[in-house]
Amino acid sequence: QVQLVESGGGLVQAGGSLRLSCAASGRIFRTYDMAWFRQALGKEREFVSVITWSGGSTYYTDSVKGRFTISRDNAKNTVYLQMNSLKSEDTAVYYCAAGTYHLGTYSHQYAYWGQGTQVTVSS
Repeated sequence: QVQLVESGGGLVQAGGSLRLSCAASGRIFRTYDMAWFRQALGKEREFVSVITWSGGSTYYTDSVKGRFTISRDNAKNTVYLQMNSLKSEDTAVYYCAAGTYHLGTYSHQYAYWGQGTQVTVSS
């Protein structure tokens, strides 16, 4: 079992930055690929980024490439999402997820989910 708790969301102006954190419980955290998804109001949940269990590989959806950076600290059981140059279209609830599928980009590939943290970007 893995329990995930996100933090770091908030209100920021366009062009600003936020860093999201996802703290995981469970000793097997370091065996899971970790991903961030987001869901804007009235829209389906979409993939944002994923990092392999070792941290050696990452992947991003096109709309955030060059602006967002995913990282993890297995000693702290935490995964991060550094978000720079935020745009109004980044406004959403952000979820972290854990799964064993290699670099998965679909929700069903992840077994464990956090409760989400709201990110609001004002223009």
